[in-house]
Amino acid sequence: MATANLSVESKDFTLPVVEATAGADGIVVSTLRNDGWVTLDPGFLTTAQCESKITYIDGKNSILRYRGYPIEQLCEQSDFLEVAWLLRHGELPNKDQYDRFISDINHRTMVGEDFRTFMGSFPRTAHPMSVMASAVNALATFYPDTTDINDSDQLDEAATIIMAKARTIVSYIFRRRRDEPMLYPDYSRGYVDDFLRMCFAVPYEPFESDPLYVHALGRLLIIHADHEQNCSTSVVRIAGSAHANLYSAVAAGINALSGPLHGGANEAVLRQLKAIRDSGKTVKEFVEDAKANGRRISGLGHRVYKSYDPRAAIAKTYLQKIMERTDTLKLPADERALFDVATELEQIALSDDYFVSRHLYPNVDFYTGLIYRAIGFDPSMFTTLFALGRIPGWIAQYREMLADPNTKIGRPRQVYTGYTERDYVPMDQRH
Repeated sequence: MATANLSVESKDFTLPVVEATAGADGIVVSTLRNDGWVTLDPGFLTTAQCESKITYIDGKNSILRYRGYPIEQLCEQSDFLEVAWLLRHGELPNKDQYDRFISDINHRTMVGEDFRTFMGSFPRTAHPMSVMASAVNALATFYPDTTDINDSDQLDEAATIIMAKARTIVSYIFRRRRDEPMLYPDYSRGYVDDFLRMCFAVPYEPFESDPLYVHALGRLLIIHADHEQNCSTSVVRIAGSAHANLYSAVAAGINALSGPLHGGANEAVLRQLKAIRDSGKTVKEFVEDAKANGRRISGLGHRVYKSYDPRAAIAKTYLQKIMERTDTLKLPADERALFDVATELEQIALSDDYFVSRHLYPNVDFYTGLIYRAIGFDPSMFTTLFALGRIPGWIAQYREMLADPNTKIGRPRQVYTGYTERDYVPMDQRH
């Protein structure tokens, strides 16, 4: 086994190395705590919390793979539920496995009347991510016989329930915000097709989803399905390490994803595009002003990808297809203008040395908000759609964490820099 040597204040440490099949090897530093040392790594920029076989990212070379399969191949040849199976089980399903999985998901999509009543208790103006997290967490109370994490059958059932009911929950949140009735699922339709029907159809009237929107949204769900040890996935793993049930862990992930620095970034992109459109400046003038004042431009750059985000390349393809049909978009002219703003901003980012030298390429959030908006979703729903896609990854990561014999309850250390011991001062003696 490979080892690493560390010298600190004349002390020498020999640390084991875990060799990766791709990417960076890992130096195991756990034993340093026994000698009075901890590693300090704000934001965990160079700290691996686990070994994983699920997702591989090479940010320098624009590589994203699920279980070894390039994201480009999965988006071209697969679909969302097949990718969900792949993430959970490690291999692509055969036809019988795939058909059974679809059937299991479809026949658990409906929610009971008591759950609908519970969902209806939230204010219509409540933030969709808060409602979604509460609803997923509440599923544990409606299905208590699926919460034993040591029972593999219960864990399988919980995973299926979350996958199935999440799209019903999201569609109900969307419709309730518009003061429209919730629609029951149609088992004869595909996962994405029926989700769009549940969001946009008028009761008792025929509804046919736009095939381009079905395919585009399906690809967005795939590219969001997992992304290694990001903030929300780390939260899911840490919650699960305490043996919180799957519902609780996924709800924790949804709450983490709701942050504007994580899943809310696509909302920020759309707000910024509107700000550019309404600023009275050209796109170039707006960008030059932002550069001069050191203001960050949302949608450019990524913490992991230092070249083009491969997910962005896929999303851009579908946005271009949608832009070619702008005459059919049911959006006001001022919103359609956002596509032109985005196109010009992208061209500047890809050609301006200021952005290129800093590796500030358009990321996935740059394009996804525009696609969601074109389909008909308002910005407050964007992050729930992100969460809907990320659920398979959270489930896979949770299950891998449980099965890993090296898993310990998450308990990061700290370097204490506060006061040493002090004596209590009575209030009448304080200055």
